[in-house]
Amino acid sequence: MSESTFSADLTDDDADREWISTGIPGLDEILRGGLPKDFVYLIQGDPGAGKTTLAMQFLLAGDRNGEKGLYLTLSESAREIRSVASSHRWDVSRLDIYEQLVGEDLLRHERETTMFHPAEVELGKTIDALLKEVDRVQPQRVVLDSLSEIRLLSQSTFRYRRQILALKEFFSSRKMTVLLLDDRTESSNDLQLHSVPHGVILLERRAPLYGAARRRLEVVKLRGVGYRGGFHDFSIVQGGLVVYPRLIAAERRRDYIEPGIPTPRAMEVERREEQDLGSISSDVPEIDALLGGGIDRGSSTIILGPAGAGKSSLAAQYATAAARHGEVAAMFIFDESRKSLVSRSESIGIGLKEQIDAGRLTAQQIDPAELPPGEFAHLVRLAVEKDGAKMIVIDSLNGYLNAMPEERFLTLHLHELLSYLSERGVATILVVAQHGLIGTMSSAIDVSYLADAVLLLRYYETSGRILKAVSVLKRRSGAHETAIRDFRLTGEGIRIGPPLEQFRGIMSGVPILNDEPGSTRAGRD
Repeated sequence: MSESTFSADLTDDDADREWISTGIPGLDEILRGGLPKDFVYLIQGDPGAGKTTLAMQFLLAGDRNGEKGLYLTLSESAREIRSVASSHRWDVSRLDIYEQLVGEDLLRHERETTMFHPAEVELGKTIDALLKEVDRVQPQRVVLDSLSEIRLLSQSTFRYRRQILALKEFFSSRKMTVLLLDDRTESSNDLQLHSVPHGVILLERRAPLYGAARRRLEVVKLRGVGYRGGFHDFSIVQGGLVVYPRLIAAERRRDYIEPGIPTPRAMEVERREEQDLGSISSDVPEIDALLGGGIDRGSSTIILGPAGAGKSSLAAQYATAAARHGEVAAMFIFDESRKSLVSRSESIGIGLKEQIDAGRLTAQQIDPAELPPGEFAHLVRLAVEKDGAKMIVIDSLNGYLNAMPEERFLTLHLHELLSYLSERGVATILVVAQHGLIGTMSSAIDVSYLADAVLLLRYYETSGRILKAVSVLKRRSGAHETAIRDFRLTGEGIRIGPPLEQFRGIMSGVPILNDEPGSTRAGRD
């Protein structure tokens, strides 16, 4: 069920339904609060995707709430299960772990039984033992790991499905919330299996050509719940699964009872946004003048130019100025180390370190080989919602894209992220490096259409020297200067010179003097 159909499909029974936490905050958010209580759910995933870890977190969440938990294992030994818990430093002493491994008894029956297939005998004994243990413990939460063993013992699709239906009826009659784990070794039965449980969660593990394995999950089905659809990135760290819900900017937009009539929440959002109107200064009046007054709150600005032109320094200038004026700023650095950024900023008098030490600015170095896009969006979201950041700097967008070369639709990820930041009233600066130094430039990806403003930095040659120029190509929210100005990085900070009116062809990199029409030699100072 999609998000848009949730309210229309709710019934009185749904309103009275009790929900329980999975023990994973990000997953609970995707599920709109957790799992409906006393139903059977299927957790499917490839080996190593994190099914056992998720199941243990589910049982431990119940234990914290005084609910008895039972782990039924058919494939891994109880020792292996406790080893997994130990690696996460979990105390599972209050959980019941019942081991009924399939294999040894089956081999014995193959030698002793001739009238019935050994698997038929083993299946009946295995299921009976499991059900007796459930009746003995009387748990509120149950994990059955895994259905693959039952599938192998069932021998046929019909018998397997009938066995799963019987298990569902057994658990439902006893008011238990159950997770059935399945490793998807037999993909042909997936769709048939999906129709039986109340909900299905799919875990995936993918190995890129370079870097750490990427994991993601999808809620395939959850009856009567308007869950957040699509794939969501997650990682496994010490302590369990960390899920990064897919960012949906539309969830932040205003609600309306009917067209033209805002809800109280919408009115409060509008009031706060009116208070946040205005621009953020760079503390360099000439740069602010180029942009028509500064960077608007809730807008996105691209700083575009070749390597070494001063893009990162200009972005750091804006972040430092915002922090100096009482705002919280956050920088996410892909292309250089945090130490290098701070050192370089100090060498040109920007004062980044002072604001970092004061706690008004954070500079977080991102490891490109380890980061899925969902985790990056989660880091940005934490900076905004937890730390109250009003300026976000991504340096650079090239690093962001290169960090995830095998990810598709990264432009859509970026569009959703920028929309979210705009709804939050956050000013965003994206640094984009162009290929080349002088003359024709190109970018790995054109995202200028996503930005509200574009600042362009260029090298140009004159009198045997390479100098820099800055101009504004675009500003959606109002007028801006059209002049091309001299741009310098000095020991006292960024210096902007007067318009370079004596030249034409600055953007070509080899300008000519206006007083020498038709001249082919380079311009002079």
